[in-house]
Amino acid sequence: MPITSDITLDISKFRPENVTESTKKAAALLENIITKGPRWWEVGIEKYREMREHGQRPLPKPVYLPETLDGTVPSRDAAREISIRIYKPDNGQPSEGIFLHPDSTLREYANKCQLTAISVGYPLAPEHPYPAAVHDAIDAAEYIVDHAVEVYGAPPPPPPLRFLGGESAGACLAALSALQLMRSRPSYKLSGLLLPYGLFDLALGLLGRKNPCVSPLYENLQALIAASSTGSLPPALFLRATEDPLLDNTMLMSSKWSIAGGEAIVKIYPGATHGFTAFSGLPVADEANAVTLNSCRRN
Repeated sequence: MPITSDITLDISKFRPENVTESTKKAAALLENIITKGPRWWEVGIEKYREMREHGQRPLPKPVYLPETLDGTVPSRDAAREISIRIYKPDNGQPSEGIFLHPDSTLREYANKCQLTAISVGYPLAPEHPYPAAVHDAIDAAEYIVDHAVEVYGAPPPPPPLRFLGGESAGACLAALSALQLMRSRPSYKLSGLLLPYGLFDLALGLLGRKNPCVSPLYENLQALIAASSTGSLPPALFLRATEDPLLDNTMLMSSKWSIAGGEAIVKIYPGATHGFTAFSGLPVADEANAVTLNSCRRN
C-alpha cells in the first residue's frame, strides 16, 4: 500500500516550463534595474529617499492621489501623531468598512470593494529602527477600531475595521497589528488579512527569533485564540512568487495559520519575483491583484 503525504502542494507552480514569457521578461528587467540602480548605503539614506520622491531611481516615483485626505491618529509617544491618508469610495455611497493598507492602491480598494481605504505613514528604518514602525502600525489599528464610526464614518457592526494588509514588510506589520488586536481587543474580529510576499521572520539572533512582537511567525497562535472570545484567527490570503527569496516565509506562516485552525489561502505565481504585484499591466500581477480584490469582496 503506497504511503501518501499528509501535506500536498501544487508542484506545477514551480516548473520552469510554466513561467510565461512576459513574467520572464519582467523578472529580467527588474533584476537589471536593481543591479544598476543606486544603493542607499552608497548615496546615503536621505539622498536615496529624495531620489525616490523625484523619480531619479530606475523604478517609478511614488503616486500620491489628489483625492486622498490627509489625517492623523494619536501615537503612544507624547506630543506626536501618526500621519494617515484616507481614500473614500468615489461613488459617494456609504462605505462598507475600513481597509488599513500601507500602499498607493487605496483607490482600487475604495472603489472596487466599497471600503474606506487608509494608509499609515509609519516611520522607516534605518532612521527609525524597531520598534518604531510596529508601534505606529498597532497604534493606528487600535485607534481606528475604537473610533472608526464617529471619526471616519464607518458603518456600525459588523466591525468597522474589516481588513488589514500590506506587502513585504508591510505584511509583517499587518500581521503583528492583527495579533495585537486579538490581545488588546479579544472580542474584535477582522474580516481578513491580505499578505502578499510577507516577511514574517525578522530574526537576526535567538532573542529576536523568540520574540513574537518582532517575528509573527513565532507567535503562539493557539494561546491567542484561546484568550479571544471570537475563538478563531481572521482569514488570511498569502501571495507568493516562486522566484522570491522569502518564499519559505509564506509557506511556514500559512502552515502555522492553518494548523491553528485559521483559514489560510496561499496563491503561488510561477516565475514572479518579490514585489511583482506593483507592476500593473503584467499579466501575473493583474491576476494576483484580482485575487486580492476578490478576497475583500468575498469576506
